[in-house]
Amino acid sequence: MESYLEENFGGVKAKNSSEEALRRWRRLCSVVKNPKRRFRFTANLDKRGEAQAIKHANHVRTHLLFPHPSPFLPFLRAGIRLARGGGIWTGAAPPAGAGDSEKLRVAVLVSKAALQFLHGLSLRSEYVVPEEVKAAGFEICANELGSIVEGHDSKKLIIHGGVDGIAAKLATSQTDGLSTAEDNIKRRQEIYGLNKFTESEVRSFWVFVWEALQDTTLIILAVCAFVSLVVGIAMEGWPKGAHDGLGIVASILLVVFVTATSDYRQSLQFKDLDKEKKKIRVQVTRDGFRQWISIYDLLPGDVVHLQIGDQVPADGLFISGFSLLINESSLTGESEPVAVNEDNPFLLSGTKVQDGSCKMLVTTVGMRTQWGKLMATLSEGGDDETPLQVKLNGVATIIGKIGLFFAVITFIVLSQGLFGNKYHDGQLLSWSGDDALELLEHFAIAVTIVVVAVPEGLPLAVTLSLAFAMKKMMNDKALVRNLAACETMGSATTICSDKTGTLTTNHMTVVKACICGKIKEVNGPQNASKLCSEFPETVVKTLLESIFNNTGGEVVINQDGKRQILGTPTETALLEFALSLGGDFKAKRDEAKIVKVEPFNSSKKRMSVILELPGGGCRAHCKGASEIILAACDKFIDETGSVVPMDKTTLEKLNGIIDNFAGEALRTLCLAYREMEEGFPATEQIPLQGYACIGIVGIKDPVRPGVRESVATCRSAGIMVRMVTGDNINTAKAIARECGILTEDGVAIEGPEFREKKLEELLELVPKIQVMARSSPLDKHTLVKHLRTTFNDVVAVTGDGTNDAPALHEADIGLAMGIAGTEVAKESADVIILDDNFSTIVTVAKWGRSVYINIQKFVQFQLTVNVVALLVNFSSACFTGNAPLTAVQLLWVNMIMDTLGALALATEPPNDELMKREPTQGKSFFGLDESSDTDIVLNTIIFNSFVFCQVFNEISSREMERVNVIKGILKNYVFMAVLTSTVIFQFIMVQFLGEFANTTPLTRLQWLASVLLGLVGMPIAAAVKMIPVGSS
Repeated sequence: MESYLEENFGGVKAKNSSEEALRRWRRLCSVVKNPKRRFRFTANLDKRGEAQAIKHANHVRTHLLFPHPSPFLPFLRAGIRLARGGGIWTGAAPPAGAGDSEKLRVAVLVSKAALQFLHGLSLRSEYVVPEEVKAAGFEICANELGSIVEGHDSKKLIIHGGVDGIAAKLATSQTDGLSTAEDNIKRRQEIYGLNKFTESEVRSFWVFVWEALQDTTLIILAVCAFVSLVVGIAMEGWPKGAHDGLGIVASILLVVFVTATSDYRQSLQFKDLDKEKKKIRVQVTRDGFRQWISIYDLLPGDVVHLQIGDQVPADGLFISGFSLLINESSLTGESEPVAVNEDNPFLLSGTKVQDGSCKMLVTTVGMRTQWGKLMATLSEGGDDETPLQVKLNGVATIIGKIGLFFAVITFIVLSQGLFGNKYHDGQLLSWSGDDALELLEHFAIAVTIVVVAVPEGLPLAVTLSLAFAMKKMMNDKALVRNLAACETMGSATTICSDKTGTLTTNHMTVVKACICGKIKEVNGPQNASKLCSEFPETVVKTLLESIFNNTGGEVVINQDGKRQILGTPTETALLEFALSLGGDFKAKRDEAKIVKVEPFNSSKKRMSVILELPGGGCRAHCKGASEIILAACDKFIDETGSVVPMDKTTLEKLNGIIDNFAGEALRTLCLAYREMEEGFPATEQIPLQGYACIGIVGIKDPVRPGVRESVATCRSAGIMVRMVTGDNINTAKAIARECGILTEDGVAIEGPEFREKKLEELLELVPKIQVMARSSPLDKHTLVKHLRTTFNDVVAVTGDGTNDAPALHEADIGLAMGIAGTEVAKESADVIILDDNFSTIVTVAKWGRSVYINIQKFVQFQLTVNVVALLVNFSSACFTGNAPLTAVQLLWVNMIMDTLGALALATEPPNDELMKREPTQGKSFFGLDESSDTDIVLNTIIFNSFVFCQVFNEISSREMERVNVIKGILKNYVFMAVLTSTVIFQFIMVQFLGEFANTTPLTRLQWLASVLLGLVGMPIAAAVKMIPVGSS
């Protein structure tokens, strides 16, 4: 049985199953009672094929028909420079006082003339603005905008005046964004549509009723009920003759409505969760203020701010930015990133920012984009079915065949008596209404045995349990993106967790700083402002220039007129520190022009920027991991503010300061700068060496409350917690000890050292690693791979950055951070931790275990009811010639076990006991050790003992008053047959059907213990019978 299930149904994995494996199990389960219901929550592979075809078409369109970059746009920029008030090639400028429209007209003319001259092209615009668009105050329609960006049509873009021209025609500002006046927003929505994708409609309750009625066996029973009604009324009249038929009809309707109600509730839960998955917020400028809005509220004309890891929320055009690389694989299947800049300004919805940052002008939204069409198709494709669902489908199919066999035998046995009597009386061709009703009743019983025997609800119980768990986990701040993650998380043996934001609060503040070789406490804005007087003015000026220019954050004025700092917690902490020193963000940014930016990522562990200084020349600033930046410095600023060479003593002193800061659990950053020659080419890489150290800052990020307890809970549950961080090793060790992760026998290692280890060394090292510091995304990926493949661990991994995607994809369960996580990380994850809290991860593990336990309960319950119902009718039919359980009774039993049973047992919430080591009491009694198999052995013994309790209780129930219940037992052949069959089937289920009965073969001693436990009930029953009871 196990080998059959593994061979035919084992190919479906928790993640990334092959299409061949998904199709194979469908073929094996092709004949089912109700395909509409059985396959409701399975992936639509045909729709997925359509989605792949759309991706291929997109790839052809964007990479073959319209290669990047366009050769036309350099000429366009000359015209745009003129429109902005600059010269063209000859230094000419537009007349003083020329309006924006005049500047734009000249720019377009210059661009056209340049192209006609160089390429002999004739660029006459044949575009006519539709009247309704003009009336709304715009000069370009949605279809024209779509054709420009989606088609990468550089010529059309030039005709419309480039990005500036498009912005003007959309009546928006590239600096202040849209006006949020109600009438303006409404007009835009009417002309350009909403940024929403077509979704499948919510199916009504009556659709589920109709699908429940598609059950083949229920249809057959309905026909039987109709015939029974007709024959019964003809023979016995109304209402007596209609009792049997109406009973079956009522039972069918009851089963259908209860089933439909359960299924409808499930579908609503999945719909709610699906909406949560698609919630994305983007940063825009509207009315001159930066603000966060829902992706669904975006409109053409919006100015969106994108940074590394973001998803492009709509089709649009590049306004400005640095080092922008876009990954278009989600839309086109092309993994090679595309550079987007002024030469190639086209941004497509659904693509991801792999590197850099930019401002984007939204042009096309919703179903007018290729991403919208792709999402509409993908949403119909559904999610992969989980391994447990697939295996239980296999079990249901096997049991269905067994049930069908018994049903046929039961019908033959029940009918042979009738045919025998007919043959004996010579009336084989003479049939009365009573004979027809009797035969019909036998057939109805046989069909009902199939209804009861086939556990159609078994795979659906998994879905019900998973849907219930997902809904409850949402309340506990965990959003499940991949259904199988609920199952897999229950088996997790290792959690590789980030430090920042997961184990810590992610509320960062600069508390210490080393500038000019002096260590200073920073206890607040007042204390920080005093620091200025202790350092030379030139040093403070250089420090502020570094912080305000070399940053991914911004200081803006929000809608309330208050100052707001935007950016990551680290950037925010640095900007707050600079502001407390008396710095002015805008003034400092206006002093110099940014020539090139290399954004921070977890591989480089540094961020660099080149500034063009007002007095001539360039200056490079870099910041990042302290030891990495310090190693790039050959000079430092001394107490007098002079730049002097870095000697060995100073280097050792600064490294000692870094270690001291890290030992206090502070996150350390080093800031440095370098003077550059004038005219640094933007195409060159920013230098990695030759810097002067400005200073080192220590940033406090406190450990989250409750993390230590959560780590202890994981340890007691047999889950190993490992910290994988890009931070300094001393900081990581200090935090890990505070959290209870790093123990005396644990190993803390740095990424570069880990990379150098040979395979033999890794085999010994990996199980002991509790902290990995200064790790790269590749280090995290390698660790996860070794844990999964070499040590067979079930690994959960947390991640928040774009470069964490490979590790999240490789892990059994990828956990992305909902607050600090990028859209790229979230898309690669199976679960999104909405509050970025490690304690929530423990809750997810608890729910995962609960799902498995609940399914075990339901499987055990359903199979016992299956076997009993089957045995009772089959054995009675064989020995007495009639079935004690009627069709109506069997339908009621089916509803109890199939729908109501699943509802009761599969929705049990978890308790804290699930996360504690299993108690040894009871295990040693049966001779069990502390192996991983002890739980299933103990559960099997409990199940076995329970069944034998019923067997001996059945014997005790033979006599109501007499203690001797054995007397005459051998004369009751039916009783002995039922008893013997029950014991034989119980033996087969325990010893041979372990995979789907959730049992394991027992030893002789364990069988004896089970029987003796069951036997205990007999003397208790005898004692109860001896208690005198008064007659009434």
